[in-house]
Amino acid sequence: MPKVGMEEIRRRQLIEATIASIHDVGFAESSVSRIAAKAGVSAGIVHHYFEDKGELLEATLRQLGANLSASVVWRLRAAKTAAHRLMAVVDGNLGQELFTPEAVSAWLAFWSQVPTHPRLARIQTIIIERLHSNLVHALRPFLREPEVQHVARDLACLIDGIWLRAALSQHGPDGADARRAAIEFITHRLSIKIGETPWTS
Repeated sequence: MPKVGMEEIRRRQLIEATIASIHDVGFAESSVSRIAAKAGVSAGIVHHYFEDKGELLEATLRQLGANLSASVVWRLRAAKTAAHRLMAVVDGNLGQELFTPEAVSAWLAFWSQVPTHPRLARIQTIIIERLHSNLVHALRPFLREPEVQHVARDLACLIDGIWLRAALSQHGPDGADARRAAIEFITHRLSIKIGETPWTS
């Protein structure tokens, strides 16, 4: 019998191998056999846990979204002020633990596929809506409607643009510079001072 929890461990291993493969050779060249080799397993193991490459790719995009969500949640739990809660959403989407060369490559690859892959598009829509909702909630102490909606969209565009710029940069992602850009936007748009946050102090 398989060990308890082995399925989740194996699925996570294959998802991580998919992200690494996309970073190394791109979306199109990340075949099941290449991903299996990256994970150190046979292609048969991949098909045991995922029906096909499409299902594995969907699971990978969901996991990327779940990673962002978890990153925001733990910061929100530590937040003590309204400014902290706003930065929890921002830092949760630009956290050093997520803003890596591999993740940046994967996000860019998935974004390029969304227009022609409806199932990936649905997942991406959920991720976009979650970010917008989190930003709106965090911005409400500072703004009234409809401005809160406009600023939330602008800040989400800034975050997405930072990821896109990182993907196209020869130097890879720079978490500190990304955070600085976001703080400058918030400071000028909202006229508030961020200060230290519990997860950076």
